[in-house]
Amino acid sequence: MSDFQLDYAVPAADLSEYITLFYYFRADVPVFEDSERADHAQLRVRLSPGSAEYRFPDDSIQSPAEFHVIGPTSGPMQVRVIGPVEVFGMGVTAAGWAAMIGNEASSVLNRTIDASVLFGSARLKATATALRAAPDNAARFAIGEDLVRELVREGDEPACQFARQVDGWLAASPSPEMEDLVTATGLSRRQVERKCNAMYGAPPKLLARKYRALRAAVAMVADSEDVDDIIARGFYDQSHLIREVKQFTGLTPRQIMAEPGVLQRLTMRQRTALDGQVSPLISGT
Repeated sequence: MSDFQLDYAVPAADLSEYITLFYYFRADVPVFEDSERADHAQLRVRLSPGSAEYRFPDDSIQSPAEFHVIGPTSGPMQVRVIGPVEVFGMGVTAAGWAAMIGNEASSVLNRTIDASVLFGSARLKATATALRAAPDNAARFAIGEDLVRELVREGDEPACQFARQVDGWLAASPSPEMEDLVTATGLSRRQVERKCNAMYGAPPKLLARKYRALRAAVAMVADSEDVDDIIARGFYDQSHLIREVKQFTGLTPRQIMAEPGVLQRLTMRQRTALDGQVSPLISGT
């Protein structure tokens, strides 16, 4: 594992509504190939010169720009980068998507877009230059926080309130019921679905399945929970558990416990260590 490094940083309190975590990833290999699980949207800058390629769940392939946004993902994403690899990034919450990007998130589900189109190239080039010159991760994370504060400018309180309600709904139960979210928000079922598509990139039912499967995967690895106990968290049977976990992680439960791959192994280990510091939707998935 000495060839690989993944470090996370919890965002400052004023940014916690918008960013899940900041991260820095390094891989000292000629070519890095691995898979990432379904996740929040991401804002990334490739600090190393090598080209990169993402293969999304629908098998579409995209080569991301140096500074790029990855929309929310509904399944595993295959990554191939010419090394050595150095990447700085951050997870973008639903409220962060509304405040910084504003486009319909469902239109970029499982897609990547050039961040300079959204934010302008001059500001991003200056940030990339500063990140490459930064002496350590503390400096990199501070640069990332400054960028987010500039991009957010003014918070969108209605969007933040809706995101809190949805996140609370997702975290409250392994298999949350749609009617509970309708009641919590005071909106109609159709309005809730529309707002979830706009901010999360997917309807509530898909979100519930996604986070149930990711929590199950983490429970197997980090908590060494018994499969029968995990099935009791909202799965019909073992076959259902296997199908759901594989759909959102790309791996069967057996593979996750035995050979999860570099990114999934580092991600689960590092994020679970942050339990109590961040939302359970982050530390538990």
